[in-house]
Amino acid sequence: MSITQNECFVELSSFDDLARYACAFQEYPKRVYSQELDGSRIISSNQTLANTLLIFYTSMPKFGRYVSYQVTAGKEICDIVESTKNISHYAPIVHMESKISPLPVKSEKITDQFHPIQVKDLGSLARLTYDPEFPDEQNLTLFVLPHKNFWVVGYITSLEMDEVYYNFNYVKLDSEPTKHFIKYQGNQGQDPEFSDSFDHGYSYLPIIKIKNEHTIFGFSD
Repeated sequence: MSITQNECFVELSSFDDLARYACAFQEYPKRVYSQELDGSRIISSNQTLANTLLIFYTSMPKFGRYVSYQVTAGKEICDIVESTKNISHYAPIVHMESKISPLPVKSEKITDQFHPIQVKDLGSLARLTYDPEFPDEQNLTLFVLPHKNFWVVGYITSLEMDEVYYNFNYVKLDSEPTKHFIKYQGNQGQDPEFSDSFDHGYSYLPIIKIKNEHTIFGFSD
């Protein structure tokens, strides 16, 4: 059976979402690229799926060598800078003249389209981020996106059999979230809540907001 391998571009809501994806709670920040897309300069970071290069991108606010991400006084500060002189997390930006890969940008069908699975509550979604096979290499990133007249927050998991299958485990929300993290203290019996500040004693999950609904997340109706 022939497998289609391609690039899939997913636009983020803001530059801060891109910086958060590349840097937040990362021991080693992800590599970031800038390139031309449809006549505009974008900045992006990617995730490699079985048959798809999933590229999260947003418009590039200014030119520079690094994405800088830091938390000061409990608040995150995101920027593009020329040097790494200050205390911060830095993701190196690679400025491209050509495409970042030889894969086709568009395909009639996304081979690695996620299967949406609804989770009962935010607590269950937060606990799903624990991976017993790799307890020291947790992926904590959640994604928020619109679907019809509501919003969802979800977490990507994979199931490896003869092929790799991807799930988007999600919780329906009453409204568009305006805060960028979910904080929780499950061992104390507390329910998770959305937050924009950091308090001692809590665990935090970064939220990456998708600008528009995208078919890779598997919602077809």
